[in-house]
Amino acid sequence: MTTRVTPERRVPPEERRVRRADLLAATAGTLLVTAVALIGTVIERANGSLHVNWPPLYASWFPHLGPGTPAALALAALVIAYGPPLATRLPWRALLLTSWLTAMAWTWSLALIDGFRTGISRRLTTPYEYLTVIDRFTRPGPALRDFTHHILNTSPDHWPAHVAGHPPAAVLTFVGLDHIGLAGGAWAGIWCITLGTSATAAVLIALRALTDEPTARRAAPFLVLAPAAVWVGTSADGYFAGVAAWSLALLALAATRTTRAPGAAALAAGLLFGLTCYLSYGLTLIAVIGAAILLLGRTARPLPLALAGAAAVAAGFTLAGFSWWEGYRLLVERYYQGAAAVRPYAYWIFGNLGATVLVTGLATVAGLRHALTAAPPALRRLRLRPPGTAAGRLAVLALAALLTLLAADLSGMSKAETERIWLPFAVWLLPATALLPAARHRHWLTAQAVLALLVNHLLYTGW
Repeated sequence: MTTRVTPERRVPPEERRVRRADLLAATAGTLLVTAVALIGTVIERANGSLHVNWPPLYASWFPHLGPGTPAALALAALVIAYGPPLATRLPWRALLLTSWLTAMAWTWSLALIDGFRTGISRRLTTPYEYLTVIDRFTRPGPALRDFTHHILNTSPDHWPAHVAGHPPAAVLTFVGLDHIGLAGGAWAGIWCITLGTSATAAVLIALRALTDEPTARRAAPFLVLAPAAVWVGTSADGYFAGVAAWSLALLALAATRTTRAPGAAALAAGLLFGLTCYLSYGLTLIAVIGAAILLLGRTARPLPLALAGAAAVAAGFTLAGFSWWEGYRLLVERYYQGAAAVRPYAYWIFGNLGATVLVTGLATVAGLRHALTAAPPALRRLRLRPPGTAAGRLAVLALAALLTLLAADLSGMSKAETERIWLPFAVWLLPATALLPAARHRHWLTAQAVLALLVNHLLYTGW
C-alpha cells in the first residue's frame, strides 16, 4: 500500500514578492522601535530629559501576570482562529455589534491584567487626572468662565496637567457622570472603555460607505484585536477617539448618501466634531481626515450642516464664558512650563513614530506599505466616477490619517505620551490592514495580539 503525498502549493512569484515586501516593512517598523528605545534609554540615563522610564512609551518595566491574562490569551486565540471567516459571513449589523463587543472584551481583558483597581478604577484618579477637580465644578457656569485663569502653572489653584491641557468638555464629561450618580474612577473607566471601543463600529461603518463592504469586513478582525486597546483601557483619550470616530463615520454616511437622512447625519457629524474640538485642542486635526472623506465622496454637500453643528457647539461654550483660542494660547505656555521645555524635539519626532508602531502593530505597518504604493494612482483616479477601486479609496483614507499624524508630530505639541494622545488618529491607520493578502491575515493577527500581550505583561503603562 502506497501513501499518497499531497504536493505543497507552489507560491507564485508575485505572491512571494508581496510577502517579502510586507515582511521588510514590518522589519523596518521593528528596527524603528528598537532604535528609538535604545537611543531613548541612553538619553534618559544620561540627563533624564525624556521624562519617561521606558522610551518611547510612558511606562515602566514590570513583568507580571494578572486576572485578565487567561481571558486575553483565550480571546486572542479565538479572534485569530475564527475572526476572519466570521467577518465574511455574519450579517452586517451583527458584525458591527460583534466587533464592538469583542473589542470591548479584548480591551477589558488587557486592562484587567493589572487588576481592576490598578487597571481600571484608579487610572483616572491620579493627581494629573480629571476626577481630582470634580468638586470645583459644583457650579459649572462660574467654573467655565474662570477656566482659563487656572491653566498656567503660575496661576492660583492651577489645574492638574490633563485638565489644563484640554478644553473643558473633557472634565465636564466626568462632572456630568458624577452628577447623575456614576461617580468615581470605576465608572469613569467603564465610560472610556465603552465609548473608546465603539470606534471599532464607527470605523467599519465609514469603511463600508467609502470603500465597500468586503473591504470593511477584511479590516474588522484587525480593528478588534488592535494593540491600541492597551491604551483605550483606560485613558480619556480612548473616549476622545470614540467621539472623533463617530463624527467621521457620520460624515462618511452623509457624503456618500448611504443613509436615509444624510442631512441629519451631516449635522450630527458637525456636532460631534465640535465636541471633539472641545475635548482636545489637537483633535482639530481630524478635519484633515474629514476633508479626505468629502474628497472620496466627491461632494461638499454635507459641509454647511456640518459646519453649523460645529459652530453650535463652539457658540455654546463661548456664551458660557470659555474662549477656545485663549485656552489654547495659555496651554502652549503651560506646555513649555513643564517637561516639554526639556524634552528634545529631534528625538520625539522619531520616538512618537516608534510609539505609533507599538499602538497600531506591525500588521498596520505592512498595510500602510500597500496604501502608500496604491495612493498615487488612487489620487489620480479620484476625478473619475466611480473614484477608483475600493483599495485605492482605502489608500487615500489611510494616507489622510498618516498626514494627520505627521502634522501632529511636527507641531512639537506632542513630545511623548502619544501612545494615548494619538489614539483618535491611530484608529484610522488600522484599516490599512485590509490591504494585506487574505491568506496571511491569521499570521498578521497573531503578530498584533502578541505585541499587545507583551506590552501589557512586560510593562506597566502610565495610562
